[in-house]
Amino acid sequence: MQTQTQTQTTPPQKQQQPPSSSQMTMRRPADQVEEAAAKATEDMKSRVDGFDAGKPPPFRIGDVRAAVPEHCWRKSPWRSLWYVARDVAVVAALGAAAAAGMDSWAVWPVYWAAQGTMFWALFVLGHDCGHGSFSDSATLNSVVGHLLHSFILVPYHGWRISHRTHHQNHGHVNRDESWHPITEGLYRRLEPRTKKLRFTVPFPLLAFPVYLLVALGWMQLYRSPGKTGSHFLPNSELFSPKEKGDVMVSTTCWCIMLASLLAMACAFGPAQVLKMYGLPYLVFVMWLDLVTYLHHHGHQERLPWYRGEEWSYLRGGLTTVDRDYGWINNIHHDIGTHVIHHLFPQIPHYHLVEATKAAKPVLGRYYREPPKSGPLPLHLLGVLLRSLRVDHFVSDHGDVVYYQTDHDLTTTAHGAWAAQNHHKQK
Repeated sequence: MQTQTQTQTTPPQKQQQPPSSSQMTMRRPADQVEEAAAKATEDMKSRVDGFDAGKPPPFRIGDVRAAVPEHCWRKSPWRSLWYVARDVAVVAALGAAAAAGMDSWAVWPVYWAAQGTMFWALFVLGHDCGHGSFSDSATLNSVVGHLLHSFILVPYHGWRISHRTHHQNHGHVNRDESWHPITEGLYRRLEPRTKKLRFTVPFPLLAFPVYLLVALGWMQLYRSPGKTGSHFLPNSELFSPKEKGDVMVSTTCWCIMLASLLAMACAFGPAQVLKMYGLPYLVFVMWLDLVTYLHHHGHQERLPWYRGEEWSYLRGGLTTVDRDYGWINNIHHDIGTHVIHHLFPQIPHYHLVEATKAAKPVLGRYYREPPKSGPLPLHLLGVLLRSLRVDHFVSDHGDVVYYQTDHDLTTTAHGAWAAQNHHKQK
């Protein structure tokens, strides 16, 4: 993949004196003191063993590519279509079972969780179409991608183009497209309500639909402050003039699906459509936001972000994180093998695990081994909550930066939780 490195001149990063331990104890809850201690330990460890994740790696992207077996690059349209058939069959079977008379509130939540997870699996296959890793046929990729993504209300080309921008600029503070950090100056100008919504569950897990629509007014907290543009409008700044036709086709397909849902609501009632489709769609959105966020945040070691000449395609890709999802790995097509996918998005999903194993000796410490999950990845909820509590903004200056914590925000949230808990105990 060809990328261009943007050269920027930035002033040196300002050095700040850390607060004394007594100040930390007075101003921060215990979890914030632990976080500061963990970061200090990490910095000390880096100085002792000489490893710095923000430094250029001692290998090139060509070295990583050469380690991946040749057959991992081959795409089989028949194998890809088999996965589509499998997932569509499961979605249809779940829908048929629900429509056949299942009307128990003890069963509906199970259906919503299962069907929403399958919607997420369909998205991942459409995601492969967008990368061209589904097949070598652009026509087949486009047809399958539109069918899968339109069914779950995703504008295929609109999302594909912005997602391509994300991959071409991953790890870049200013140019990355999704889940990129906010600079401190911009963060300080945000309204308290916006900060709370951005870093309080469940709101970050409901961001995707608004992210697709537009980044104006209060919706800006989802798209991200400083980013504008709709994935549905051909004239959006997200797209070049030659891409307008593709965007129009995808928006038309999206409108047809939305009209179909409205027609079914008129025929069978809004409540039935909500139970059959709406709530599984909500589960799908939460899966998408959870997975995409945790592939770029939440590691126990701080992840670098880059500007200017420090950024490169390789270094940006190495800031991504693999995750283990237990039983869900097979269901959502091993999307947790995210590092090798970011470096080489043209590798089909069914070769990602093997390609990762082959590349790990080359990547060395730059590859962060994910903790093993139980049958369900419940451990990732703790990782998400911790990251939202400490990963708030990056410095306005410097070409290699790390997330910093707004202790006023975390103290306020901790105080509100404590007050609520105290009220319940009375």
